[in-house]
Amino acid sequence: MAEGLAGYFTDEHTRDTLHHLLDAGVVAEAPAPGASVEPGEGPLSGKTLVVTGTLPGFSREEAEEAIRAAGGHAAGSVSANTDYLVAGEMAGSKLAKAEKLGVPVIDEDGFRRLLDGKA
Repeated sequence: MAEGLAGYFTDEHTRDTLHHLLDAGVVAEAPAPGASVEPGEGPLSGKTLVVTGTLPGFSREEAEEAIRAAGGHAAGSVSANTDYLVAGEMAGSKLAKAEKLGVPVIDEDGFRRLLDGKA
C-alpha cells in the first residue's frame, strides 16, 4: 500500500496537477483531530435526500452540501430508503423512479423550508 501511495505522489502528472491546484490557490485542510465526519444534528437529521434537475438557487454541489450541513445524507440515486427527492427543472429518470416508489417530491421552495426546519 505504501509503495502505491509513494508511486502516486512521485508520478509526474500527479505532481503537475498538485502544483496547478496550489498555484490556483487551493488550500487543503484536514479535519480537526476528533472532528466528526458523520452528519451533524439539524432539521434533516436521519433523512436521505436526492437532488435532480436544475435548481435556480443552488448548484448540485451546493444543494448536497446544504443537505449535509442540515444533518442529512445526500444520496446519488433514488431508492425505497429515500425520504425526499428535490426536483428542479429537467428532472428525468430519478423523478420517474421516485414517483414509482412513492418517494415525496419537493421543489426548491420545499427544499428551503426543509433546510429551515419549517416543513
